[in-house]
Formats: sequence, structure tokens, C-alpha cells
Amino acid sequence: MRIRTLPDSDHLPALSPEFTTRYPASGMGENEPPVRILLLYGSLRARSFSRLAVEEAARILQYFGAETRIFDPSDLPFPDQVANDDHPAVKELRELSNWSEGQVWCSPERHGQITGLMKAQIDHLPLNIGSIRPTQGRTLAVMQVSGGSQSFNAVNTLRLLGRWMRMFTIPNQSSIAKAYQEFDEAGRMKPSDYYDRIVDVMEELVRMTVLLRPHAEQLTDRYSERKAQGRRVALAE
Repeated sequence: MRIRTLPDSDHLPALSPEFTTRYPASGMGENEPPVRILLLYGSLRARSFSRLAVEEAARILQYFGAETRIFDPSDLPFPDQVANDDHPAVKELRELSNWSEGQVWCSPERHGQITGLMKAQIDHLPLNIGSIRPTQGRTLAVMQVSGGSQSFNAVNTLRLLGRWMRMFTIPNQSSIAKAYQEFDEAGRMKPSDYYDRIVDVMEELVRMTVLLRPHAEQLTDRYSERKAQGRRVALAE
């Protein structure tokens, strides 16, 4: 399994619980079963700040009652490197995307853009596999980490890709500047406005996922696809 283990999943030292709603989507729809969120990160460094940011996001999501899975892309091949995408990592990534109701994408900004690893993961998710659509109709939150001053190049690209993948990208986003200063030696994020923004983003992701959950099938029902499949609709009287 290429799902990363989340250390200290219930330890949130930077979170102030007195200002936090445990179930941010309460009253907006059904909280059960828990919303299913897949998280992707874009660096294989031993101390990957995009992975550390994703882990913080996953802990917050679990605090909000969501079920999370973090995909480990360490043995993911490049797109078209393996004939017919016949590689266990590709298959598992697609299965996890099918499992998810929402996703979090976090990339480092490198040369003003997302990393090749981040793009490779998204490129391995086709718009459709037969009748299965691994991303269509899912919610998406985008995040980035930077080594220098705050920038939004990576999140802007991730938004473009989310739109292309027919996902509902939430309005809020996270961009962590000088990420090397924002995590302690244990890899935990220090209390800061950057951490608070991640809480905001995950709060909004849970709300939007719960809100759209009962309407996902209708929201992704397209005239062009019905026509191509010969799938007629009942005529209104």
C-alpha cells in the first residue's frame, strides 16, 4: 500500500480548540459517513515541506471528522514510461482518486511552477477510464510551499489543472512562504498565520464537500455525454 502513515494524528499543538468547530459542516448536510479526502504532495525530499504541510492538513481534516489518505508517490513512474500504465503505483493512485470525495494538492514552487512530480500524479489521473471518472465532481483544495517570499504561481497552476480535471476547486487556498522557517525539528508546523490559513482551507473543504455530496451525480451529468451514450432523458410534460 502506498498510503503514508500519519504520525501523531491526534496531536495538534498549533491549533486553538476554543476557536475551532469540530464539525464545520454541521447543518449543511450529512456528516456520515465521514467525507473521504485524498492528499497529494509534490516532493520526494527526506524533509519535504509539501509533505509536512499535507500531513498538517490531514490532521486537521481528521479533527473535523474526515477520513484521509496520503498517497506516497516515491515509486510512481513518469506518464507513458510504462506501457498501458501497467504499474501498481498508477493503479493505486487511480483507485484512491476513485475512493475520494475531495482532494488536497500541495506542491513546492520550483522555477515559478509546480514540480514535475506533482504534475506526474495529476497526469496519471485520466478524465475517464471507461465509465469511471477519477476526478470529476470532486472538491479540491490547493496549497503550495515556497523557499522564498510568498508566491501564488503553483496554486494558480493547480487551480487551472483542477478546472481541467472537472473538479470543484474551493475559493480559499494556502501559500506558505519560507517554509523552512515554519516547521520545527520534528516536522510539525509552528503556530502562525500560515497554519491558521490551512485550518481555514480545510474547514472550507469539508463544508463544500458535504454541501455538494448529495448533488455530485446531478452536477456532473452532461448533455454531451448523454448524447454520446445514447442515454435519453424523460421528456417534461
